[in-house]
Amino acid sequence: MPDSRTAAVLRLAQPSLARFAPGAILGLLSAASSVALLATSAWLITRAAEHPPILFLSAAIVGVRAFALGKAGFRYAERLASHDAAFRQLAALRVGIYSRLVPLAPDGLANTARGDLLTRLVSDVDELQNLPLRVVQPLVTASVTAILSVVGVSLVLPAAGLALAAALAIGFVIATVAHSAAAAGAERAIAPLRGALSDRLLEFMTSLDVLIAFGAVEQRQAEVDAADSRLRSATVRRAVGSGVASAALSALAGLATVAGLIVGIPALQHGSITGPALAVLALLPLAVFEVVGSAPLAISAWRQVRSSAERVAQSTPDAAPPEIPLDHARSEDHSAHPDHRDPEHAVLELVDVSARWPGTPAPALDGVTLKLHRGDRLLVTGPSGSGKSTLAHVLVRFLDYSGSIRIGGVEARELPHEVVRATIGLCEQSPYLFDESLRQNLLFARDTAIDADLVAVLERVGLGNWLRERGGLDVRVGDGGSLVSGGQAQRIALARALLADFAVIVFDEPTANVDADRGESLLRDILSIATKDGRTVILLSHAPMPDSLVSQRLDLDAPGLTRDLRPLVVARSGN
Repeated sequence: MPDSRTAAVLRLAQPSLARFAPGAILGLLSAASSVALLATSAWLITRAAEHPPILFLSAAIVGVRAFALGKAGFRYAERLASHDAAFRQLAALRVGIYSRLVPLAPDGLANTARGDLLTRLVSDVDELQNLPLRVVQPLVTASVTAILSVVGVSLVLPAAGLALAAALAIGFVIATVAHSAAAAGAERAIAPLRGALSDRLLEFMTSLDVLIAFGAVEQRQAEVDAADSRLRSATVRRAVGSGVASAALSALAGLATVAGLIVGIPALQHGSITGPALAVLALLPLAVFEVVGSAPLAISAWRQVRSSAERVAQSTPDAAPPEIPLDHARSEDHSAHPDHRDPEHAVLELVDVSARWPGTPAPALDGVTLKLHRGDRLLVTGPSGSGKSTLAHVLVRFLDYSGSIRIGGVEARELPHEVVRATIGLCEQSPYLFDESLRQNLLFARDTAIDADLVAVLERVGLGNWLRERGGLDVRVGDGGSLVSGGQAQRIALARALLADFAVIVFDEPTANVDADRGESLLRDILSIATKDGRTVILLSHAPMPDSLVSQRLDLDAPGLTRDLRPLVVARSGN
């Protein structure tokens, strides 16, 4: 049986009865029409061979036409209804999964393989639509159709009904056992193997330049080929299992026809049934087995759905790591919101703040104290691993902390995360740019902005001439900003921060992807532009910075009072 988390995912993947029932009923009508069509056609052809008056054939002729139209019409309507229900439920499932992922991102998912996580959120979630479409509904349709067919045949000849029931039961068991023996392991392995292949491909593509530089392309290609081979082998084994099941059912359908003739011919000779009835008893099993043939495949689909449900359930932990802050505050409560423009309060104040990353015993940030007012410019320095990025993630509440952080006089723990992140913005070392137009990459910072606002902010960050040369806001920036330089990407990130109107902007190594001769110019522009309207800037950087550009310095590798213009910052050594 599935564990509680997997069962919860499966319940979320199955549409409600009110939404599921129309498709199931239409599917049953389509299956019943298929069986009735063959039965009526068999009776009509046989009865017509006896040359009765046409009046005796009229009802059967109309029935053949009605069942033929019904089979196709009900099937089409069933596809619309059942897929609509499955896709609507899939949307609810995705929202439910993302609602669990968002509080953990990004630092709670830092150790998760990105390619595998992507597969869980795309391919495995998509696989769950097969729960109502290829598991529940086919089993319901096959079961009801089989029961009705056995009852109908029994009304004509009880012995034939028993023979059909026995053939259906034996066929289902043999097909299911044969399919499981041939493909069960492969079906359970497909989802993990698909995730492993996606992880290898993503790693290969995102690291291609490094692999080429170090001559490791062939080795990584071999790993991708091996992962693809394992997935292909499992897929072939699954197809073999489906073929074995279909062959078993076809053989049993033929035996059911033979059984119908064996019990029906003596009944015909004794006058218990007519010739047309014998034709129905002989041919009806073919139609019934065609419908029931979906049942063993439904068992196969169930194994794949369950495997994907387990992977989706495992994509998030039962509980967030203690280092990841939970958002208990309510954004509707405005009484505790910070007033970062109030001169009586510092915009940002840290007292003895420490933090660590999930799964690490030692703190990455240890005992930091500082106070910043409007317009302050703080430079945070220190070697790699000293806690600069940790400080940035703590300030935007990606990581929890000990000590105190007050924003506009209010403790950060008492504020909703969205309020903290509306006050403090983070421009990362490699700002992410979507593979869209420049306009769309700016609009998500302020979706009410008009083109004039976007052009104005680009002029402000020094991209006006570049914008005109590239043809305007519709220019595309490429996947991950591949069509812009590192400096342009940082300026676009600054433009987004200005549009979002953050009171505090944190820049994490903004010159890391910029040529050294342009780094100082970029830093000067960032500081002058960002603080022009009284914004507070925290700059995390290895690069040297003239004292004239900053108001405070914080060296995370040197304990004690800082020097510089206002010695208000105290730092203790971090890891």
